[in-house]
Amino acid sequence: MHRHTPIKVRYGETDMMGVVYHANYLLYFEDARIDFLDALGFSYAERIEGAGYMSPIHDIEIHYKAPLRYGEAGVVRTSVAKNLPMRTVYRQQVYRAEDASEGEAADGIEGDPGTEGTAAASCHEPHLREGATPLVDALVTVCVVERDTFKPVSLRRTFPDLYAKYAEIVEED
Repeated sequence: MHRHTPIKVRYGETDMMGVVYHANYLLYFEDARIDFLDALGFSYAERIEGAGYMSPIHDIEIHYKAPLRYGEAGVVRTSVAKNLPMRTVYRQQVYRAEDASEGEAADGIEGDPGTEGTAAASCHEPHLREGATPLVDALVTVCVVERDTFKPVSLRRTFPDLYAKYAEIVEED
């Protein structure tokens, strides 16, 4: 399962060359992860922050391949690449909107979040244009910490329903 989150590049998000400033992709990714959780019915604000936790980035690996420019529309494709008890690794890729719009479900979700197992979820692969390649490809590792102490906690113990859902939909390479 994955989620496509639309983005539109604003002038203030670009550098002097008119392309998205590299650090702004982190903001797009954060919005897309929250959108991904919302699509699963697991509100970040209510379920995680509301319970006294936060989910900071632990590690990030980004490959910039081609620019997105001011005024262009894009999509961030988000999926779970690895589900570990103490960390979640998301694969987040940016495509031009025209590369990802064809055939996408009306709600932006591919795969049925209610089906069991990765085989059922992966039968609905993304409908990307033939030959579409990501402009930006990232692996974003997050953890869950107690808000007051910043002490890491186990996702499997603290949010077992989310951990179980991730186990069903993980798209490991």
